[in-house]
Formats: sequence, structure tokens, C-alpha cells
Amino acid sequence: MIKIEMLRCFATVARSGNLADAGDKLGRTTSAVSMMLKQFEAQLGDPLFESERKSKLTPLGEFVLEQSDRELDHFDRTVAAIESFARSETGYVRVAAVPSVAEVILPQAVRSFLKDHPAVRIDVQDMDSGSIMRELERERVDLGVASDIGTGADIRRDELFSDAFFVVCRADHPLAALDEPLRWEALAPWPFIANGICEHIKAESFQQVFAGSRLMVRNTTSLLALIRAGMGTTVLPRLVADPMESELRFLPVADPAARRKIQILQRAHNSPSPATRNFEQAIRNTVSEVGLHR
Repeated sequence: MIKIEMLRCFATVARSGNLADAGDKLGRTTSAVSMMLKQFEAQLGDPLFESERKSKLTPLGEFVLEQSDRELDHFDRTVAAIESFARSETGYVRVAAVPSVAEVILPQAVRSFLKDHPAVRIDVQDMDSGSIMRELERERVDLGVASDIGTGADIRRDELFSDAFFVVCRADHPLAALDEPLRWEALAPWPFIANGICEHIKAESFQQVFAGSRLMVRNTTSLLALIRAGMGTTVLPRLVADPMESELRFLPVADPAARRKIQILQRAHNSPSPATRNFEQAIRNTVSEVGLHR
């Protein structure tokens, strides 16, 4: 059987013109190079060089050198691509995250990751948790960062952090003047704008407020625009809050159980690529750096 080592040994000798120089380039002894050449010629059944001096090729040797150069170039490029992929120098990562994570966590994580892995392509999508789960099940994304919605048997989950829910209202809303955490019952007199994460708050008093809402808005940007327009109040996780926001107030609630759990999600039976594993670590590092905890 012809091995790639035989082709490399022969091509190096042919380019060097002698065994000693070829041995230096290959990091092998002259006798080891000579032995491999003899094995190669025995495999072919004809000599590759016109004489023992190895300075002139036979017609077979010229043909084998041409083929060896092409095969070695392809082999070396293949090995380089494999090693580059394994080191996350190349690759493709598809990640989907809930909007607040996409806005607050992912920019820093992407910046950090691309600093060390500039050739990796990253596809970022923001969507609600249910959509992220469906995209993972269909294998359209490699990594999800979503709220715990408790579905998807073939999905591996690992809690990343949790953050408290806050009531959001306009700065001039009567609730904004209160100086103590709000009980859910305090929302009842006011128009409430529901959103997708309201289902995560299990308190019966809140679910009554939720059930009475006449408006459901799933897009955070649209939701906050309606709050600014004085259309009502809503509930959002603390991660959404902008410290520079002057028109809105994020009010704490008197319900310590009202917390959103964010998880990293992946297909349970798929091995992630090296690039995906390293991007997941970049997300975890960013979460730690911004001070979020489980």
C-alpha cells in the first residue's frame, strides 16, 4: 500500500537531489530515507531514480513526482483545514437568543469571541423562547439562549443566569411614585399590556392581571413604545432596563419568586463543533463579567 509518507519522502529526495539533504528536511536519518524509498520502489515494481545518486528521475519518477506534488498539496491543505476547524479558527456558529440577551449579552460575547477566532462566521438571530426551541429541534441553529419553557425532550438545558421581573411604566405614572416593592394587585386598576414572558410568572394574583389584559405585544421595542405612549404598564426582566432611560421606570415587585431563568440550549444528541463550544464559553464569560447569577 502506498502511504502519504512515501510520497512525501520521495518528493523531498527528488527536490533535494540527495538523501542527506532530504533527511535533514524530513527530520529523519539518511538510512531511514533510503529504506522508505526502497519500500516505495518495491511497491511500484520499478525504480524512481536513474542512479543511486538520486539526481535524475526515471520517466516513472517524473510522473510520480507530478502526482505526489498534487496529492501532498491537497493533503496538507486538508490537514490545515481540519486543524484550523478544531482550533475554532474556522467554522460557522448559528445562535438564537431572546431579545434581551441578544441586546445586552451577545454584543460583548461576539466581540470577545471574534478577537480570538476572526475567521469563524456567526449567524445571530433574536426570537422568543418557543421559536428558539423549534429552531433547535429542526437543527436550524446550533445554540439557543432562552427562557426555561420546559419543553423539548431532545434538548439539553443548562441554566445560565436568572433575573428578577420588574413592573415597567411611564415616569409620570402613579405607580412610579410608590417607594416600596409593588404587589401584583397594585396593577389591577391600570391597563396592562401583556407580553410573551408573562406566562413565566405563576403567582395567581398576577395571572388574574394577565388574563384581564386586552393587548398582547411580543416585540420588546414595540412594547416599550406603547408604554412611553401611556398605553399602560407591563412586566419585563431587569436585563431589559436601560439605565439611561428617562421616560420609563422599572419598579421592583414584592414577589421574590418572580424571576426569569435563562438557559443555554443545544441538541441533546449532537456533538457541538469546536467553534460552537468556544462561543458558548464566550457567552458564559460575558454573563460572569456583567455580574449576572443563577
